[in-house]
Amino acid sequence: MAYSFTEKKRIRKDFGKLPTVMEVPYLLAIQLDSYRKFLQQDKTAEQRMEEGLEAAFKSVFPIVSYSGNAALEYAGYELGKPVFDVKECIIRGATYAAPLRVRIRLVIYDRESSGAIKDIREQQVYMGEIPLMTDNGTFIIN
Repeated sequence: MAYSFTEKKRIRKDFGKLPTVMEVPYLLAIQLDSYRKFLQQDKTAEQRMEEGLEAAFKSVFPIVSYSGNAALEYAGYELGKPVFDVKECIIRGATYAAPLRVRIRLVIYDRESSGAIKDIREQQVYMGEIPLMTDNGTFIIN
């Protein structure tokens, strides 16, 4: 049994079985890893697993027109580099975010023949800014 004294000189008895204090784990690791898995920023479009933002896009696409003559298909996304770094965003009062561009394919079907593809057009579309998490596990949104 170990004894320790508090500020008021009262004896504090310790009945614990571990003689040393356990090290506190890095609790932010869960949030940081989760957001990295959500964005999959370090992987190419072909290497991305179907989870996070990739799964969200794949659940929405393809979008087929009411008449069935055209369909929008998802072909991948790309996260650009943030315009400002973390310190600059704090100073300027800006959001720490990266531009999100999505490759979308427009498939136009022939009306006369059933299911024959008439034309395919692919284009990168700017979808907006996606906030990035700092190394401290926080977001800077203004």
